[in-house]
Amino acid sequence: MTTTFPDRLSVHPDSPHHDAALLERAIGIRLDGVEYTNVEEYCISEGWIRVTIGKAVDRRGRPLTIQRKGKVEPFFKE
Repeated sequence: MTTTFPDRLSVHPDSPHHDAALLERAIGIRLDGVEYTNVEEYCISEGWIRVTIGKAVDRRGRPLTIQRKGKVEPFFKE
């Protein structure tokens, strides 16, 4: 398996940035040194993550998210 991360990754299967093989591994995301467990999508080059905000969902049933900016550091939890 590869040890590098793509620039952008999403957990939604219908997204063009979805990689099921990579998501099978335990991935962690740090933003400015703080680990987040509710990340839906990230982009390393642009420096942002999308995190869920509670249990609210949109009209398609997806969780509502907010974008947070900073230094993004993905890592394997293994």
